[in-house]
Amino acid sequence: MDIETYRTICLSMKGVTEEFPFGENTLVHKVMGRMFALTDIEEFESVNLKVEPEVGVELRERYPAVQPGYHMNKKHWITVMIDGSIPDKQLRQWIQNSYNLVASGLTKIQKRTLESM
Repeated sequence: MDIETYRTICLSMKGVTEEFPFGENTLVHKVMGRMFALTDIEEFESVNLKVEPEVGVELRERYPAVQPGYHMNKKHWITVMIDGSIPDKQLRQWIQNSYNLVASGLTKIQKRTLESM
């Protein structure tokens, strides 16, 4: 996967914005103001995604390219290395899962706003 494909996937979801809150190289995708994915746009060697804690453990055990979230809460975030070992289709699903997890935690008002988009 390349950075443009990654961006297209993230931006195709409802209510998503792109921001640079951690500096000019760290691209953060948010749904309704809450982070669900981030990456370094200069190197694009990995992507941080939010996961359910038990899912994170399973993915780290199963895939060498999946590590605890770099600079994130290790219980709730994973870092997926973009090294070709994870098929694009699988990575796309993990991005969607991260979005869904964050969207499920939005307030009722935010969820209604998101549904109306």
